[in-house]
Amino acid sequence: MSLSVHTFDKSKLSEYLEDHIPEFQGPVQSTKFKTGQSNPTFLIETADRKFVLRKKPPGKLLPSAHAVDREFKVLKALEETNVPVPKVFHLCEDAAIVGTMFYIMEYVEGRIFWDPTLPEVDNKTRGQIYEATNEVLAYLHQVNIEKVGLSDFGKPGSYFERQVSRWIRQYRSAETEVYSDVEDLIVWLGKNTPNDDGLVSLVHGDYRLYNIMFDYEKPEVLAVLDWELSTLGHPYADLAYQCLQWHLPKMGITPGLDEIDTKKLGIPSEGDYIKSYCQKMGIDSIPNWSFYLAFGFFRIAGIAQGVYKRFLQGNASAENAMELGAAVPILGKLGMAIIKGK
Repeated sequence: MSLSVHTFDKSKLSEYLEDHIPEFQGPVQSTKFKTGQSNPTFLIETADRKFVLRKKPPGKLLPSAHAVDREFKVLKALEETNVPVPKVFHLCEDAAIVGTMFYIMEYVEGRIFWDPTLPEVDNKTRGQIYEATNEVLAYLHQVNIEKVGLSDFGKPGSYFERQVSRWIRQYRSAETEVYSDVEDLIVWLGKNTPNDDGLVSLVHGDYRLYNIMFDYEKPEVLAVLDWELSTLGHPYADLAYQCLQWHLPKMGITPGLDEIDTKKLGIPSEGDYIKSYCQKMGIDSIPNWSFYLAFGFFRIAGIAQGVYKRFLQGNASAENAMELGAAVPILGKLGMAIIKGK
């Protein structure tokens, strides 16, 4: 894919940002981060400061996807809460500046763990890192959505019913092949969606270890990243989505914890992680857990399929789009394994 798809006029950008961000002073240098399968993300450097630019990708996009304006809104709303997020400076809806809508946020210096086995740290720190992610997730689900101005950030109620329908539409719009396990998963989800239990919270939508920035020296969360899929939804969707890693094998770009001796590594079991979350939320247990996990696998399949479809169209942001496309049938199989109790 040509790099020109994700380039822009740096002089025009610099001039625009100087007019809209008081502390910004050009000229600028820009470097595209290699990661970021959905919205192209760039490091913007001036003579004395670093920023991050996140923009919509170019070309024909899937319905309701790549909502950088929603990312900006939720990041702004969370600035005064216990949920650590980067400070945002400006949202630009004028596509003439860099080709698509974008926003500017602070550059957070920290480390991201891509492998859930956390080989970089010792056993004690591994446990502390998982506890930190658990704590921040509970903080997120306890945010007063009216107080932070997000009462209009989604439709409350019937979350899973709407999400199953939405992700089926998203998947169909990006479908390139028919996979039997994915088809079976779609049918099962439609027939087994739990009745609405009235729980509503702000949800991240992609709460996984590699979307969390940690301090270099201690197991402290500095910032939760990638809020594109955030909405008002059901808190168990976030929890189950993160817990998928206990069911994922170590395959290519998505290393998981399946068949890993987590106790030996100091990493909590899925059951212990859920128990810790329940204690923080003041609840005893979570019913319909298999549904939440199966739905999570289908969402990942839908996201991966969308990235792969954009790759075929020539406007994918991530270099690993081919691998994501190959993962779709595997994710369908894993979802069906959850349902069958395997």
